[in-house]
Amino acid sequence: MIITYSQADGTVEELSTDDLTAREAADIEAAMGGAQWQRIEALLQLQDPTALRATVWIFRRRAQPDLAFADFDVPGWRRRLRARITRAEIEDALTNLMRQALSTRAEDTQIDRVTPHLRTLAQDPADVDAALDGLGKGHLVHRRQDSAD
Repeated sequence: MIITYSQADGTVEELSTDDLTAREAADIEAAMGGAQWQRIEALLQLQDPTALRATVWIFRRRAQPDLAFADFDVPGWRRRLRARITRAEIEDALTNLMRQALSTRAEDTQIDRVTPHLRTLAQDPADVDAALDGLGKGHLVHRRQDSAD
């Protein structure tokens, strides 16, 4: 997952949860009251301010080892912080969805339902189309584009 942090001067910093160490992830869990990482990832997708702040805090703590979570804040967090999913995360979500849907033979319908949400969360919305193509579901992209015309 990518956390984008828009600085006051207009520059945008990108922080990837893939770059966290296991210890840093555990420290985020502790700062979040013992929440497990899977829950934190879900909270990041929901743009939860505490999860976003904790993730940025852990990266800031690399340069400032004594920085306490309670002392760290992001003024204007709602406009400055965003969590976005990567192409690999999009592919994982679609693969898992397809596995679940195979038993119901409704995979296209289920993918159609989740695709708008994935586009909203994606760091690059074109990654959703590429992931669908990679899974052999490119026809869903074309069907959506044809209906928009």
